[in-house]
Amino acid sequence: MPQHAQNTPVCRDCDGFATAAITTGTRHADGTRATLRVTCPTCKGTGHTTPAPALTRAGR
Repeated sequence: MPQHAQNTPVCRDCDGFATAAITTGTRHADGTRATLRVTCPTCKGTGHTTPAPALTRAGR
């Protein structure tokens, strides 16, 4: 019997690409480019979101 993987929702702000490398335009002494690593502030670099809490109905 096949086992199913958990369905974890993908972050809607970064579409699952949680970390990006951005070049600054400068180069190091050895010729490589200087880059900045930026993570998604919404999912904090995981690429997934936590499920929203279930809404409960109050009143009638």
